[in-house]
Amino acid sequence: MTSAVPPSSSASPSGHVRSRLVVPVLAFCGMVVAVMQTLVVPLLPHIPELTGASAGAAGWLVTVTLLTGAVFTPVLGRVGDLYGKRRVLLASLAVLTLGSVLCAVSSDIGVLITGRALQGTALAVIPLGISIIRDELPAERVVPSIALMSSTLGIGAAIGLPLAAVVTENFDWHTMFWASAALGLLDLLLVLSIVPESGVRSRGRFDVPGTLGLAAVLVGLLLAITQGSGWGWTSPLTLGLLGASVAVGLLWGRYELRTPSPIMDLRVSARPAVLLTNVAALLIGFSFYANSLVTAQLVQEPTSTGYGLGASIVVSGLALLPGGLAMVALSPVSARISATYGPRTALALAAVVMTAGYVVRFFTSHSLWLIVAGATVVACGTAIAYSALPVLVIRAVPVSETASANGLNTLMRSVGQAGCSAVVTAVLARVTFVADGRTAPTLHAYLLIFLIAAGAALAALVATLLLPPDRPGGGAPRGGEQPGGTVTVSPPTSAARGTA
Repeated sequence: MTSAVPPSSSASPSGHVRSRLVVPVLAFCGMVVAVMQTLVVPLLPHIPELTGASAGAAGWLVTVTLLTGAVFTPVLGRVGDLYGKRRVLLASLAVLTLGSVLCAVSSDIGVLITGRALQGTALAVIPLGISIIRDELPAERVVPSIALMSSTLGIGAAIGLPLAAVVTENFDWHTMFWASAALGLLDLLLVLSIVPESGVRSRGRFDVPGTLGLAAVLVGLLLAITQGSGWGWTSPLTLGLLGASVAVGLLWGRYELRTPSPIMDLRVSARPAVLLTNVAALLIGFSFYANSLVTAQLVQEPTSTGYGLGASIVVSGLALLPGGLAMVALSPVSARISATYGPRTALALAAVVMTAGYVVRFFTSHSLWLIVAGATVVACGTAIAYSALPVLVIRAVPVSETASANGLNTLMRSVGQAGCSAVVTAVLARVTFVADGRTAPTLHAYLLIFLIAAGAALAALVATLLLPPDRPGGGAPRGGEQPGGTVTVSPPTSAARGTA
């Protein structure tokens, strides 16, 4: 049973102004978090000489962020549903800021890895922001606002790479982390000033055993995926981690089905509307990440390979910038597509556009502007997909589970990205030739990756077409309108009254 407290009919002018700033503030938080995920990518080749660490240790600056983000995103989503989404949002931003400061004050690889681990936990900001939007905004603003919030994951990644490349080439590398710490602090102040606490709560207790089991499953699985190419896919360590993840996962699933307040409601997650959306999210995440990973490396390949452009780190990063800007511009358009024709239709369109983008990339890999054009088409499809996915989720789950359900959906995108990273690494390492005395990937290696990424987008299209048809109007229900959840609603704050 869902109860609600009617909002006040006389919202104060200041409350109205604050309500209009909620979405921009949450979107800015999402973009900062997404930038954090890719911040060190241009720096990775230089980490061994800057810190004295091995190349393998430097790789953990990316891997550890993926691991902590994957584990904490669904967990903190559930905590937000239970104890307050704004409260958990503030805690996540505080941890991000702390991690940034740790990285800014040290050149020790252990401290840097610890700081990056703390930064990774903030990935939960995006599903928490989506949930706050659903709870606090009037129905007509929910879909476009969620579209913008969800797209920040791709926008931040596309914009973050060129910005990080510019900083890396022109300033001391610690500057990146000082800047991210300042942005994290600014996010904290903005959320404290503007964003109200949602009154929607789940009833229940925090599931500690379920959380530990989920963490064990995800860490084992993602370690095997991300490190398998280095350890060997048939090595005892890789196979042992995969086997242990499956075994623990079966025990964890049995426990979650029996506990009254699970960290993840598997019965809800097994609904076709939720399950197929998460499968599509994994495949879209895979296809999108290939675009980011391959573009920067392809344009930096030396001209001696016969296909490389010999571009600098900054140019390679800037090649992704038009895609990031296109995602910003398309956010309201994709929201309108979801609102008018339904999120299922929007996601199907996104998968087709992404596939078309990779077809363009397959035939135009010798010219910088055509590479940029193909990458931008893929980014446009990603923008539409990332806008539609959370709308599909929230219309299929009880209002009391919005944050945790979107946390799982964000997790699936991260798992897709991890799988993509492993596939790209394996292909570029194995399909090689010798050019000018050095081993380099062949052009066919890049073309193969484009085909694989297009295949993932097509598979996402199939999963999307198996979803239940869109309802008339296509929009997402507002907080209290979704049946099936047991929640309590606290009296709204003055800022929350202003949003209604």
